[in-house]
Amino acid sequence: MRKTLTALSLIAALGVAPAPAQTTTTGKPTPDASTSEKSGGQQAVTRPNTDRPDANNPGTTGIASSAKLEEGANSFTEGQTRKRLEDAGYQEVKDLKKDDKGIWRGSAMLNGKSVNVGVDFKGNVAVQ
Repeated sequence: MRKTLTALSLIAALGVAPAPAQTTTTGKPTPDASTSEKSGGQQAVTRPNTDRPDANNPGTTGIASSAKLEEGANSFTEGQTRKRLEDAGYQEVKDLKKDDKGIWRGSAMLNGKSVNVGVDFKGNVAVQ
């Protein structure tokens, strides 16, 4: 009887043990600011997409991105949103407002032209 109780206790303890985390990669992350579509299907889950210009890579700045912005609870402040847009090469960012879908929208200058921009909860930047 005692062995049975010990075995049952051991089985019960193992049944409640946490499962190890599992990660699946669906593509190869792109290190060169090419679009996430070209990287082999890597989907942005907790990181911003790579479809926006990268201020550290001069070949991508000054390029308007048409990345699809995703709705969701956005925790970026107005200042953080402005910095993300400026880091992506946009200048004179103004009129930033967060809409009811969690997307920051405003206007900015890109290559001397005024464009409407947006930033979603993942930090994706796009021209609207």
